[in-house]
Amino acid sequence: MIKRDGALPSLWQQTVEPLEVTNTALAAKYDVIIVGGGITGISLAHRLQNAGLQCLVLEAHNCCFGTTGGTTAHLNTLLDTPYSTIIKNFGEEPAKLVAKGVKEAIHNIERNIEQYQIECGFERTAAYLFAENDDQQKELQEIVEACEKVSVPVHYTGTIPVNIPFTKAIEIPAQAKFSPVKYVYELAKNYMDAGGHIVEQTVVVNHNHRTDEVTGEEIIEVQTEDDYTYVTNTLVYATHIPPGVNVLHLRCAPYRSYAMAVKLPLDNYPAELCYDMYDPYRYYRTQVIEGEPYFIVGGEDHKTGHEDNTEACFNRLLANVRKYFNVESITHKWSSQYYEPADGLPYIGELPGARPNVYVATGYGGNGMVYSQVATILLSDLILTGASTYKELFDPNRIKPIAGFTNLIKENADVVKNLVSGLVARSHLESLSELAHGEGKVVVFEKHKIALYKDPEGSLHVLNPTCTHLKCSVAWNAAELSWDCPCHGARYSIDGEMLNGPANMDLKKIDLQEE
Repeated sequence: MIKRDGALPSLWQQTVEPLEVTNTALAAKYDVIIVGGGITGISLAHRLQNAGLQCLVLEAHNCCFGTTGGTTAHLNTLLDTPYSTIIKNFGEEPAKLVAKGVKEAIHNIERNIEQYQIECGFERTAAYLFAENDDQQKELQEIVEACEKVSVPVHYTGTIPVNIPFTKAIEIPAQAKFSPVKYVYELAKNYMDAGGHIVEQTVVVNHNHRTDEVTGEEIIEVQTEDDYTYVTNTLVYATHIPPGVNVLHLRCAPYRSYAMAVKLPLDNYPAELCYDMYDPYRYYRTQVIEGEPYFIVGGEDHKTGHEDNTEACFNRLLANVRKYFNVESITHKWSSQYYEPADGLPYIGELPGARPNVYVATGYGGNGMVYSQVATILLSDLILTGASTYKELFDPNRIKPIAGFTNLIKENADVVKNLVSGLVARSHLESLSELAHGEGKVVVFEKHKIALYKDPEGSLHVLNPTCTHLKCSVAWNAAELSWDCPCHGARYSIDGEMLNGPANMDLKKIDLQEE
């Protein structure tokens, strides 16, 4: 089993053993350094390495530690942002290009699986989207008309694979599903066999451009938390959201999504992908892992750090699945993070505000599996040839920088001061907190905010709640036992360890003295 960014293990963690990586960078300079070892980073590194470039992947934790390890792994040409909205925001021709891109994305995964004989439960199957009231029927009609305009096959159907009442439904053929971590780890092994390098447990904190004194070419120095410097011609941030401070943090809203895997009576597992049309919507599918079928349901999305009772999200999800299915047992439940883009499409290309040869891929929304492959295709084309069919469509600079961005950063930095330092009396906090075992919350102590967690043994874990990204105050996530930032989605463990960017530093610990 591998680790991921939450206290609750996902279904996919049990499918692989940790990668055997050398954790050593052997080249003096790399053609490409990719920060992030999820499906985007590994897919891109694999493609570029096999195209003849020398690549290095730097991962802060272990590969698939983040969202790739927590996805529900639907491979769709039917997207969360419907084509009707994409046509409205971008036009019909760009919407056709989006549809072409995600179709190519699924083919890219399928080709890799066939070429490298990856056993990851990949299966082509139909998807069903169903309406349950008049308003949803109207929206469904708009989706059908838009799909027809962008050449995504779709037709109405009188049946759906799940026993949920509906008024109208559509079927979308040639979608797919797979076991994502198994796929990524096998691809990573092939990448390393081709000469690629992966260094795990390495946090990137900064990068700088300089001119090589010998060759005169511009190179990029990548600095890590342990003061090591790597050198490259090209840098890609495949970290789900870029670290540091960037205009993209204002264009991408962080969300949590919830999932669980359950066992149903034998032969009662629907093979297809299914989606209702509520907001947030719920989604259903089956995955067979080592001969065992699992029924996976997801939903109950909310903005990160904006839900007081995260455990209630699981309760609502379970109530829904038990309403329509005969649940024999729950094998896994977990949550995961994604970033919703401002205009409905990801930001893939040159990092805004950066000098040349620094790229980013972010804002995938709920379609990270397919958009990871769009990013792989787009960025590899840009790096290898300087051009891509998708460059303008997904350009991160397609929106002018938000007016007053500098002032907004300053205001965010002043939201919460770096308040508490030094030692705090343990008895004072214990009397103040009144925490149950396993509970966490932000409390006010002598006019200062303190993040407190009491573990099952009764020990207090005390942190400064100031997010190290842009100084917002974190909120407690009871489901995943983490401190989540409601501003830009950074997340931390009970001891302040950074779990999710865009932060690249841990929360500050507050030491306790006995008196």
